[in-house]
Order: sequence, then structure tokens, then C-alpha cells
Amino acid sequence: MWNSVSNESGEPRVRTYAEILKQKQDDEGWQSATSAKQAEVETEVLKLYKLRNVPILTRQKHISFLKKSLFRQSESYQLDSSRPWLCYWILHSLQILGERLDSDEYSKIVAFLGKCQSPEGGFGGGPGQLPHLASTYAAINALCTIGTPQAYEIIDRKALKQFLLSLHEEDGSFCIHKDGEQDIRGVYCALSVAKLTNIYTPEIFKETENWIAACQTWEGGFGAAPGMEAHGGYAFCGLAALMLIGKPQLFCLRSFLRWIVNRQMRLEGGFQGRTNKLVDGCYSFWQGGAFPLLHAILSMEDNVYGCHWLFDQEALQEYLLLCCQHPHGSLLDKPGISQDVYHTCYALSGLSVAQNSPRPLIIGSRILNLVKIIHPVYNLENTCAANALKYFNTLPIPD
Repeated sequence: MWNSVSNESGEPRVRTYAEILKQKQDDEGWQSATSAKQAEVETEVLKLYKLRNVPILTRQKHISFLKKSLFRQSESYQLDSSRPWLCYWILHSLQILGERLDSDEYSKIVAFLGKCQSPEGGFGGGPGQLPHLASTYAAINALCTIGTPQAYEIIDRKALKQFLLSLHEEDGSFCIHKDGEQDIRGVYCALSVAKLTNIYTPEIFKETENWIAACQTWEGGFGAAPGMEAHGGYAFCGLAALMLIGKPQLFCLRSFLRWIVNRQMRLEGGFQGRTNKLVDGCYSFWQGGAFPLLHAILSMEDNVYGCHWLFDQEALQEYLLLCCQHPHGSLLDKPGISQDVYHTCYALSGLSVAQNSPRPLIIGSRILNLVKIIHPVYNLENTCAANALKYFNTLPIPD
């Protein structure tokens, strides 16, 4: 058994192989396409757990992969409209791993993101592209991760405010871009950038809290829009948006808790995004990142609410470190899936959440495996979020 942090009773909490094996799916004799896929994933995961390798974060391999990916992507990537996202995913991952680039590299990235900024406000997916709330969120998070005066000053806050106003609908929702669809991602992205850059006003977000609350489903999670299925990414966006707007009391906490605790897979240890779906490394953040927010809400109600999050933090770390690390660097959706920076980013964000509860829980070597703490609302490394908020909150809200 590897070194593990103990729980309050002093007993190790890392699962034995026998305990993991007991969690195999029982299809009760009614095999379906879904149950067959689940069985395949469990078989691959069990092979890795049976090896009982020591869980070690291969930090330098991930750093090498990320640095190579920053300036050169595989030809299989079709992401010309997502270039600010690539900057954010890579820079944020490096920050979580404790790696900074040199000032010249940061300056080049800031200059590139400046070319993605529209005169109308907001950022497009590449130079000359129409501004979009998702790429605006990614660009501003990347700039806040860089955290230099040049990075902060390149953001046209006045135009950004007008851009957000132009996308706001009467029912409180936001179009994701001009004449685009309305969904809860847009609301979260708008609130996140508005709060980070200190351009938030009640006018921009009139009726928004009520629209968010209407997206909670009968299952308990949040869907993309009212009446749609609960989903991990949308659930995080809904909860984080309500926290940003200061109205967490507007959703049903009890049903949300019931839904989200049941998204952690019993055998794998990672999270699924929706009911009856497969485990996926990216939901380590999209689902796992909701738990610090839930802890904050519960702590407000009860003053003190435990020292750990309400999920199995060690099991998630096991899944990420034993099943999701590619031998040449990067973190994966699940074993056997190809490398990409998206899953690397959100798996590392989830690893940070799993380690850094009020009482830290770190499996394996603390020296080798510990990563930086993230701000769960913005998904920025904590010091990057704090520095950005400190800088922009000294500036007046533009007219």
C-alpha cells in the first residue's frame, strides 16, 4: 500500500483492489450498448488498478507536452476558432503544475490575444473572428494567468461591458454571440469576465438569476437551458453563476447534492457527466469543482461543515494518476484515449480540487504529487485570480 493521508479515524482511505473489484457493474442480465461500453471501460481500468503502481504525477512529462503544444498543435486538431482556449488550457495547466514561462513568451501570447480582441468588445476564436462569450472567457482567463501589467491593460473594459450588454436578453439569458443560441455557458462566461475585470452592474444581469434557477432540472443538476437534461458542465456553470451573482439560495440544494454525488463512478473513481454515461477525466473539474462551492454554501448555513469535500477525493486522485496519465505527458479522458490539452487542463484542475480541501488529502508523495490550489469559481490558479481581482477592483467601472 502506498503512502496515504488518513481520515479522521486514522485509518487509510485508499481503496484496495478487492474493494474496487466489488464495484463492478451489475447489468442484471440485461445487456445494452451502454452497459457493454461500461464493461469495456471497467475492464481497462481494472487492469491498471490491479498493477498497484505507486501513484506519481509525472509532472515534467506534462510540462514538456504542454510547452510543445503551446506553439505547435497536431494537424488532427480542428481548433482555428478556439485559439484563446488553447492558450488558456495550456497556461492554466502549467500554472497548476507550478511552471511559469519567461516574460518574452508571455508577451507574445498577450500580443496574439490582443489580435483576437474585437473593436466591438470581447474576443473571437482567432484574429479577425467575431467576438464570442466562450472565447472571451478563455482569453481573459489566459491573460489573468499571465498576470502582467501588459496582459491586464490589453483588455478593453469599456468595450467589453458594451459587448456583454448587447448579448443580454430580456429573460436574463445571454446569447453566446451576436444572433447566437442562449445557454447557461454564456451566462457563466459573462458573469465570470464581468466579475474578474470589475465591469459587473445589475443592469447587465437583470433577471439573470431567475433564468439560471429555471435551468435546474427534475434530476437536480442544471441543463443548458430550461427544460434540458442535467449535465456536468452546465451544472458547474449554473452553480458558479449563482455564486458570482450572489444568489445561491435560488436553487434546490438538496436535489443538486443528490444528483452530483451520484455522478462519481464507484469502480473508476472519476466522474461521469450525465446519468448513464461513461467516466471522463474532464468531469474531474466540471463535477468535482462544484464541491468547494457546495461546501461554501453549507458552511454559511451551518457555520462549519467538515474538513473535506462531499466526494471520495482519494478515489478521484487514483483515477487521474493511475488511469489517465499518458506515458509521454498529458492527462486523458480515460485509458486508451488520445492526448489533448483540454482534458489535461480539466483533469489537473480536478486533481487540484481533490487534493486541496480544507484539510488536504494527497495520495502518494506530497512532494511529487501536490499541485497548486485553484479558485473554483473562475478555474484560475488561486494567486492569479487574487492578483487579477486586486488589480481590476482598483479601477472604476467604465460608463
